Amino acid sequence: MENAGKLPPLTAKQKFAVVTRGSFDYIQIPWYGFLSAISQAEDSEEGYGQGWGGYGKRFAASFADGTIENYMTSAILPTILRQDPRFYQLGKGGFMHRTFYAASRNFVTRGDSGKTEFNYSEVVGGALAAAISTYSYHPKSRFVSTPTNPHLFIPSDRTLKNTASVWGTQLGYDTITIVVKEFWPDIHRKLSKKKVEPAVSPNPHP
Repeated sequence: MENAGKLPPLTAKQKFAVVTRGSFDYIQIPWYGFLSAISQAEDSEEGYGQGWGGYGKRFAASFADGTIENYMTSAILPTILRQDPRFYQLGKGGFMHRTFYAASRNFVTRGDSGKTEFNYSEVVGGALAAAISTYSYHPKSRFVSTPTNPHLFIPSDRTLKNTASVWGTQLGYDTITIVVKEFWPDIHRKLSKKKVEPAVSPNPHP
């Protein structure tokens, strides 16, 4: 954090490169698979249906939602608004203080100039991403036939309410991610220290 001011601003190309690497990292596959399983269990956005077909649609939607949001909040708007999408670890203070600091970065960020600014990229970018995804490929209203109701109407999920839900969910995931980033270097150091510490065996001849 103390060296943050010495870092040069990212170019537009670098911002897009960072997002591309993160969005298509293999670690995203189990994450989106987990989110899709929860959605399937809750039967959220029931227009997707159930079974493997419904799960596949939910997985594709989760992946698309996350990817669009990543590009909007960390590449497209930061380039247009000249904001820095990087997270700078605080690294000091108590647990709650650091947690609050990390969570607040969703609303406070640095400009490419180094000045503190409102994080329009995250807030506005997240809302735009939610609107784009919700109104382009989330389920439309339709009629389905079931054993008990041959003309069951399933309402559209392309609504303002669902857009707000998608935006809020993504913001929640971003908050969890950024808090983990704040503490992960400390956790990693402790784990690394344990691995390199030599085992101490009792001396058989005191």
